[in-house]
Amino acid sequence: MAEAILFNVAAKIIESLGSKALEEIGLFWGVPDELKKLKNTVSTIQAVLLDAEEQSAVNREVREWLENLKDVFYDADDLLDGFSTDYLLREMMTRDKMAKKVRIFFSKSNQLVYNLKMGHKIKTIRQKLDAISNDKKFHLEKRPEEIAIGARKRDDTHSFVLEAEVIGREDAKKEIIDMLLSDSNVKENVGILPITGIGGLGKTTLAQFIFNDEEVDKHFHELKMWVCVSDNFDVRKLVEKILESATKKKPESFEMDTLVHALRKEIGGKKYLLVLDDVWNEEVRKWDELKKLLMIGAIGSRILVTTRSAKVARITQTIEPYSLQGLDTQKSWCLFKQVAFENGQEPVNSRKKVEVGKKIVEKCSGVPLAIKTIGRLLSLEDSEAGWDSFEKNKMAEIKENDILPTLKLSYDQLPSHLKQCFAYCSIFPKDYVMKKSKLINLWMAQGFIKRSNQNECLEDVGHEYFMDLLWRSFFQEAKMDYLGNVITSKMHDLMHDLAMSMAGSLITTIDSEETNISEKTRHVSLIDNINFFSKIPTSSSKASRIRTLILHDKLRDLRVSCEAIFSNLKFLRVLDLHGGQLDLVPSSICKLKHLRDLDLSQNLKIEKLPDSISRLQNLYIL
Repeated sequence: MAEAILFNVAAKIIESLGSKALEEIGLFWGVPDELKKLKNTVSTIQAVLLDAEEQSAVNREVREWLENLKDVFYDADDLLDGFSTDYLLREMMTRDKMAKKVRIFFSKSNQLVYNLKMGHKIKTIRQKLDAISNDKKFHLEKRPEEIAIGARKRDDTHSFVLEAEVIGREDAKKEIIDMLLSDSNVKENVGILPITGIGGLGKTTLAQFIFNDEEVDKHFHELKMWVCVSDNFDVRKLVEKILESATKKKPESFEMDTLVHALRKEIGGKKYLLVLDDVWNEEVRKWDELKKLLMIGAIGSRILVTTRSAKVARITQTIEPYSLQGLDTQKSWCLFKQVAFENGQEPVNSRKKVEVGKKIVEKCSGVPLAIKTIGRLLSLEDSEAGWDSFEKNKMAEIKENDILPTLKLSYDQLPSHLKQCFAYCSIFPKDYVMKKSKLINLWMAQGFIKRSNQNECLEDVGHEYFMDLLWRSFFQEAKMDYLGNVITSKMHDLMHDLAMSMAGSLITTIDSEETNISEKTRHVSLIDNINFFSKIPTSSSKASRIRTLILHDKLRDLRVSCEAIFSNLKFLRVLDLHGGQLDLVPSSICKLKHLRDLDLSQNLKIEKLPDSISRLQNLYIL
């Protein structure tokens, strides 16, 4: 699930190896030295993983090194998770004198064989990791987690835009100008209005459109300023940029006090408009430090902030934020026509181009960046066959190379624990309504959620993860209950494409008989009525690696398949069989000792669960 997620897998392995359970198991099975060596090896690798992620974007050798590492890390995590489960079984044995089979499993006759087997597995994994660690033909720097991975910097923006090129934003422009010019509900001299929305919606273009409006120009005739903030929210540099925009001269290098004095001289007592474009900073302290320097403007001064983060909007706002949405179908088509067709007019002699163009526009989901990027490329293609081929064969490539990098700027800013949670959401189909509680349970089952202290509830931490992604615009269309708590949300289609891109081969959605499952696949969801076991033989290594199996539709013959699932998919953490028309859960479910989350909802014929299910110590059943 993208290279950054390996950092979290490594952290989970290190945490497991440091636990009391693994310490006792190591002594019980006679492998404490091997466990210690394994922990040291994983710690050494983890220290350079964040640097490896950054380098992997441009270095093929690093990408291949990380791919090799990924498989062994997951194998190690599966092995250690199995150890922990066996420890819980042994604890249960000591409490339950009737657990005869468990006592037999841990009997002296089995113990020696099991010790040798486990010791050999640990040693093999450790040797594989040592070999991978030593097989670096490149240099990686150690980097602690708190130092963020360097994101690709966005190009600097400016205040100019050709009005004729802005399509479909006239209503938004009018609404925002009305909010800027109104004095109602603004208590301070300087009102701050954020514009929020995902990357590619045209927040900057809209701000330019507003900045150059005649009415705005007259209202803020004393002073208008434009500053591109991007991800470096350094107050001193921002003061310098604001001064440069106000005076049209680059300030000399002065002490901060001198810069502040110059700023007060330029904006003090003036009714100004300042655009702070592309703000990412979520630290209240830094914002407050800048804000207090800007509050000396005359009554009616305004700051227009563009940001992808609703959290940034919440921190900065003194006026209710404006949430920018995608273009509707008609406006999307108007924008596409402008860039794809000569003179912005539909070709009268090519009905095929119009037909294909409308299909493409639908796939762009109202995002102007996608519409304009693809429209410009198609404007260079004369033939109808070329348009048809583009729609069928090149759309995915263009999204990956020309559109998703803009959205990936948001992903790059995420802490690593949220990256894996976001990427995992690609297991749901597009336009799927995600239940917050269900999603948190899935994250918990995969071990994605970490407490900062033992007093925290995992569900509460998961709620914080969910809300953080919602605030950062990775989720949208949140629905509330009557108390104002978020209960469901969705992902924008392009955000779903980004999640799929970041997950890579780790997550596979089977929605047709042509879908292939990779050896590296760990999470599988089935859409429509497709026979899972025709796609992946239960005896293959592909099956044994799978951690998630979700059925998004009622499948035929599930009762026949159920026994095969329980017998062969031995590393499953999540099994969603909702609506599967089951009338019996086989006793072999106890073989799924790693299972955390089992969804049997809407299986109305099930009257009783097998007694063997009690052996699954970590299981949550829905």
